[in-house]
Amino acid sequence: MKKVLITGANGFLGSNLTRELYRMGFDIKIIIRPSADMKGIEDIPCEIFYGSINNNDDVHEAVKDCDIVIHAACITAQWGISFAEYEHTNFTATKYITAACLEHKVQKFIYVSTANTIGPGDKNSPGNELNGFTLFNANSGYINTKYLAQQYVLEQVASRQLPGIVVNPTFMIGPHDVKPSSGKLILYGLKHRLLFYPPGGKNFVHIKDVCRGIINAIEKGKTGDCYLLAGQNLSYAEFFRLLKKISGKRQLLVPIPGFILKAAGIIGSLPGISGKLNYTTAYMLCLDNYYSGKKSERELQLSYTPVEAAVTGAFTWFKENNYI
Repeated sequence: MKKVLITGANGFLGSNLTRELYRMGFDIKIIIRPSADMKGIEDIPCEIFYGSINNNDDVHEAVKDCDIVIHAACITAQWGISFAEYEHTNFTATKYITAACLEHKVQKFIYVSTANTIGPGDKNSPGNELNGFTLFNANSGYINTKYLAQQYVLEQVASRQLPGIVVNPTFMIGPHDVKPSSGKLILYGLKHRLLFYPPGGKNFVHIKDVCRGIINAIEKGKTGDCYLLAGQNLSYAEFFRLLKKISGKRQLLVPIPGFILKAAGIIGSLPGISGKLNYTTAYMLCLDNYYSGKKSERELQLSYTPVEAAVTGAFTWFKENNYI
């Protein structure tokens, strides 16, 4: 029974991944701050190491007795965060973890990146692992630091034989979104009778498929490779129509022109203005942010769940847990 360390275990992906690894019989260890909210994983038996991934000594102590390390922790928020904060948690902490993995000779290191470190495409030609990084102009501290961390991991594979594999999930949907994170899009769609939606779209993937992709990468992934974990490409109009069908709510869907959204984002980015719409957010909402999961289907032997099942599962969980 192999021992696996998970960072970010109390997040949306981390809690679902911890649950699935426990179900499969892995010996689980998590590194988590003493003040962290444990609601998503409080029912899962695991070894808890109280510490911070931003502390090099804590990281080495957490890693030293583990066979596998899955690094899923990061800052994902798109507003109200300085670049220094993104850099410290998303990039520098990844350097600490890779160094600890090398020193303690772990058998496998899985770095959970994001699909947006790979250039997206349109529905006819969705982005794949051969695409370069194209989203620097989005000016996203999150995306930029995740790209830097991903490149660092791949450099360590090439130069120091780090047994590392990168997985690149798209927009994850499913149950146990306690905080919530990506589920905010579903909650937004459920709480408004007059529903405004942006012109772009993205790839949606069931959270359980992402967990399965990470676990399959441990045994089937090729060291030094990246794997998009990508389900179904939908425009925001298609996504909200699907949510409307599942929820049975009576709503009027109204498109927001891209130029209006971007103008509002520019205003929201001005000094002294605080809000949840800035230029980065507006830019991404207008983007055709589409990807293909064909490589992971082929090499990690994944079979992707229809997005309707993912949205239904998330809707049911939110309803049962009194979020809606």
